[in-house]
Amino acid sequence: MECCFSGTSVSSIPTYLWLVTKCLNEQVEFKAAQKDNILGYYDTLTPLYASFHDDDKTFSLMWTEYDADLSVFHARYLENQQLFGKNHGVLCQPQTPPPANSYTVSTLPWVSFKHFVVHSFENKPYYFPSVEAGMIYTAGDRELLPLSLSCHHATTDGYHVQLFLTRLQEEIKKLQGERLVKQVQHVYDNVAYVIRTMGMRSKDVDERVRGAVSIVGLTHKSFSKP
Repeated sequence: MECCFSGTSVSSIPTYLWLVTKCLNEQVEFKAAQKDNILGYYDTLTPLYASFHDDDKTFSLMWTEYDADLSVFHARYLENQQLFGKNHGVLCQPQTPPPANSYTVSTLPWVSFKHFVVHSFENKPYYFPSVEAGMIYTAGDRELLPLSLSCHHATTDGYHVQLFLTRLQEEIKKLQGERLVKQVQHVYDNVAYVIRTMGMRSKDVDERVRGAVSIVGLTHKSFSKP
């Protein structure tokens, strides 16, 4: 799966957690749960992930409440890391147990893989998916992210899996496009400012900026004029 994490101002791990959770939350099948012998589903899932301790090379579980706004989720993630990131043990956060709507999502950033599966034999009934990502690697001019999805066949079929993977790739490309637009807009503004300070006519400024923007394959009409 193509990724969008390199060269960005937003940390890759919370971006990955947010993208996966956003796409899972769009499908009822991934949010199914049993409570008081009644099968239902949660409105949203909460990512439950491993926080790595560099001092003793161990992991502790941490969770961050999902928000549809990436910037809000990112801020919550950073706040959790600051407050609880140094806590060792099974759980980083003092609240126990984790939220009932939490699902397992993690990363294995040291190695890439072609197959990876997580089984929850002792945690029944449990219908939430488990998601694992590997180390990003380069193939030609693309950066790829190994991704494993383990789910319960009682509530999820292959059709639902492909919907999730398709939506995840769409969201990744959308995020890539939004960041590219911001980067090029920044270039546009800077180039236009420099040219204006040189006392050039508005028409000449327009032509110079048009050429700068075309370098990255976007049209000049995509941006407002200075």
